[in-house]
Amino acid sequence: MGNNINNKKQLIRVLSIYEKLLDGKIVNKSEAANRLNVSERTIKRAIDDINLYLDFKFNNGNNAIAEKAKYDSTAKGFVLEKGSNSKLSNSEVLAMCKILLDSRAFTKKEMDKVIGNIVDCCTRETEKKLVKKLIANEQYHYIEPQHKSDFLEILWQIGQAIKEQRYIEIGYTRLKDKKEVKRVLRPAAIMFSEFYFYLTAFIDDEETRKDFEVLDDIFPTIYRVDRIKSLKALEQKFKLPYRDRFEEGEFRKRVQFMYGGKLQRIIFKYYGYSIEAVLDRLPTATILAEEDGAYTISAEVFGKGIEGWIRGQGENVEVISN
Repeated sequence: MGNNINNKKQLIRVLSIYEKLLDGKIVNKSEAANRLNVSERTIKRAIDDINLYLDFKFNNGNNAIAEKAKYDSTAKGFVLEKGSNSKLSNSEVLAMCKILLDSRAFTKKEMDKVIGNIVDCCTRETEKKLVKKLIANEQYHYIEPQHKSDFLEILWQIGQAIKEQRYIEIGYTRLKDKKEVKRVLRPAAIMFSEFYFYLTAFIDDEETRKDFEVLDDIFPTIYRVDRIKSLKALEQKFKLPYRDRFEEGEFRKRVQFMYGGKLQRIIFKYYGYSIEAVLDRLPTATILAEEDGAYTISAEVFGKGIEGWIRGQGENVEVISN
């Protein structure tokens, strides 16, 4: 009986220390010994047991990827050191946070929560303050999008419907007249571009299709997720063989401006200073010729969004054909 009680106490002790390490906290032997009413040697044995488990868990002792509880002299305690293949570096965390802030994709509340979770989960306790300090000013002055909508749950529901191949019914506020319309859609992908998340989806209902200027089976319609006011996954499913799946990566290369429409090829001359900016903006762009600093460019794009970009380039762009 006594051994069983001792074993349970030992198990609880080891798990409580491991839980603290998983939370990114520092385990100080002296503090832990006082808290758990045991000796520092007992705490060290518990940490050794944790490392034995981690060694077994991660590829039978392959320390290149294994997590390990290590003593940090700066922190004056043990911290969970993640393996080289299983953690983000401080610079990667910083870069991710900067990209998120610059995207302005979420409300202030959602952005603070997402960034806080990234920093807490991916950064060691001793370095969290530095990472937070480096983004503090930008985070404080963050300007949320005008729609002020929280839509993360809707994003997840769309993702689930895509995975389960379920039709969805949405209530959607149109941009042109602010009218809310109902749509039954075959969801294809979630995409992000310039401040907004988008749902790309197909409409199977022939009556609804009549209202669209351009609609073909191979061209999806596009909806801003923050304008989706209601969403319901239907029991009705669609069958889509893997070979016929929607290739959002290929579609994304050609829909830089998130306007629906047919696929077109445009050829233009570019007289500006940064050809790299054009090639980055239009991933399908290829240089056909270059003469005296002027580039002839060909690109495939969906919809009419390219027209607005061309107007914005002024005299730097001359359209040859579209």
